[in-house]
Amino acid sequence: MEKLSFYFALWSAKAAQLALRIIRKGGTTAPGKVALAICPDFLSRIGRPETLIGVTGTNGKTTVSNMLCDIFEAMGMDPVSNREGANIDAGAATSLIAAASLGGKCRKKLGVLEMDERSALKLFPVLKPDHLIVTNLFRDSMRRNAHPEYIADLMEKGIVPSTHLILNADDPISSSLAPLNSRTLFSVDKLSQDPPARENLVQDVQICPVCGERIVYDFRRYHHIGRAHCDSCGWHSPDPDYLLVSADPDAGKITIMESQIWQEYPLPSPEIYNLYNALAAITLLRHMGHSAEEIAAAMGQLKVVQSRLRSEEIGRWQLTASMAKGLNAVACSRNFDMVLNTPGKKAVVLLLDDVFDEKSSSENIAWLYDADFEFLCNDDIVQVLAVGKRCLDTRLRLLLAGADPQRVQAVRKAADAAAQVALEECEKVFVLFEVYRHGQATEVRDAIAERMRKA
Repeated sequence: MEKLSFYFALWSAKAAQLALRIIRKGGTTAPGKVALAICPDFLSRIGRPETLIGVTGTNGKTTVSNMLCDIFEAMGMDPVSNREGANIDAGAATSLIAAASLGGKCRKKLGVLEMDERSALKLFPVLKPDHLIVTNLFRDSMRRNAHPEYIADLMEKGIVPSTHLILNADDPISSSLAPLNSRTLFSVDKLSQDPPARENLVQDVQICPVCGERIVYDFRRYHHIGRAHCDSCGWHSPDPDYLLVSADPDAGKITIMESQIWQEYPLPSPEIYNLYNALAAITLLRHMGHSAEEIAAAMGQLKVVQSRLRSEEIGRWQLTASMAKGLNAVACSRNFDMVLNTPGKKAVVLLLDDVFDEKSSSENIAWLYDADFEFLCNDDIVQVLAVGKRCLDTRLRLLLAGADPQRVQAVRKAADAAAQVALEECEKVFVLFEVYRHGQATEVRDAIAERMRKA
């Protein structure tokens, strides 16, 4: 009877996938939802690839999983993946259904699945990934996973003993996960181009995980990412197996030290968070046995996904659109820091309202007070446009951060934003947008670009 329910779920889901293709709809979770509704333990029954890689963490998991897929494809492999970012149980089921035969066996040998960290108890024990990358753990959406130690506890309960972990040695939270599991660690050394240390409002690791005394940061890159130790009990950040020792944006390369040997790889993107993303992918690939030369050749074909970061020169201006992941104070702060570190006179357009909360409920705006809006109060930031239904909340947060009231404008409708950018006062324009506002942000960016071309 259980087998019948599985086959019925599989065939129904495949029929749903076919129907969605015919009507040209994406359906990143719908077939999986059909299968799970008919057969709740579907994920434990569907065939999985011989080697399954999971990618999870608060920030960077989509970038890392897509990067891995691109590299594997450049190497001539065809992995099962959930590139569209459907990273919960229904999304994973949909990806495996597409790769399954009518008998439920996986037709592909390799899989790369992005896995939502909040869904660890649903995904890890049943999918049992052979390798699991954890990019980092930060506080995130207050409704789902605000406290990183809460998420770490969920993940700890879900990780199976057979999973090999790829962990960020510079993150005291994620690097301490599942201590009995085998692991490979990566770290980014202090770089010559690192900006001066700035204090962040959010720093979730201040006491020793062993003895509870206050820890000392040997150096802190941002929030709790860095290298730390405890004078009281001797605890310290774990030693990495792979250390990124330099990044040269002009030459387009990074150098990684592995077993005292330096290897060079192409630099996909110079932002520090993307250095961590690239390093996580390289660490996994080297652990799997791929040569440095093979990885470097494949990485040479990569491009930064323009839906996440797009920058171009138009006339005398530089126009950059970057995903800032609303409700996530750390991701927004990284983008604010990027703006602050960029030289020149700048205007910033903020599209940070959460799409789903806007449609169906009231958003908790407390996260605004965890994000470092203070970074947008520099003298060379000549204008900030807070756009959307909650534009007054964002403007208030900027004023409390110390922004000049004359430089901060609230714009309720996104369609009106492009016309209000003070192009005559700036050299660079940044459009920072919440992950599900890509379409709206593209319209705003394109309208600004058109103004630049006409000027």
